Amino acid sequence: MITTNSPIFSIIIPTFNSGSTLSVALDSVFNQTFTDLEVLIMDGLSSDDTIKIVKKYKKKFNKINIYSEKDDGIYDAMNKGIDLALGEWLCFLGSDDSLYESTTLEQFLNNKQIKNNEIVYGNVYSEYFNGSYDGMFTYSKLLNQNICHQAIFFRRSIFNKIGKYNLKYKAYADWHHNINWFFSSKISYVYIDQIIANFTYGGFSATYNDKEFKSDRIFLLISKGIGKLTVSELLSSCNNYINYVKQERNFLKLFVAYFFKVGLMIFGKLTK
Repeated sequence: MITTNSPIFSIIIPTFNSGSTLSVALDSVFNQTFTDLEVLIMDGLSSDDTIKIVKKYKKKFNKINIYSEKDDGIYDAMNKGIDLALGEWLCFLGSDDSLYESTTLEQFLNNKQIKNNEIVYGNVYSEYFNGSYDGMFTYSKLLNQNICHQAIFFRRSIFNKIGKYNLKYKAYADWHHNINWFFSSKISYVYIDQIIANFTYGGFSATYNDKEFKSDRIFLLISKGIGKLTVSELLSSCNNYINYVKQERNFLKLFVAYFFKVGLMIFGKLTK
């Protein structure tokens, strides 16, 4: 429950040996023109000067708190941050990311589109993407690319509705989470044409082969996409899923995939 002393924003920053980049992230937060916020540093027992840097900032800004304990990766740290956050709006930054402008939070709050929505997403800026990434998403677009979590603001209450990040997925739990809320008829969300953060490509998600997610993503999109994706898009996803589970030699998944495919083919013929 949000109290009268609760901040508007909770900025959650997972860290692990982030001493070389963390100051840029923190400066971008504490230089904001809108200052009703808290910063939660969710540290995974760093052995460098990460903790020392945070303590230095805490002498100037009492709105920063650090929690340092062993975790099961970035999404576990994010989940712990969700449990501790007091803000109305939650935003997740990587320790090598930064809010785009000093007015980012102020611009967000002044946007009338956020009023009746539980999730608001915008863009990130990155040299990796040669500029801004990546505009408004559609069901079809989310098939093949993800919304950066650095570009999303969540009302804190949303996690009671759809749950937190699934730790089964080590590199793409945010994509899984995005699919859940984006395809849900129970969640109100909106895109705003604003760059929220500078995004640094790399790290764990860029190098780890998340086989669990690659397998489950296609099936998840098929099951949630009925009525939202076209039959041809569903069939294409189904074929991709069949090819993937053939490699896994998972005969139960293969049976389910063929069952879906036959059903989709029948549905496609009936709706022509």
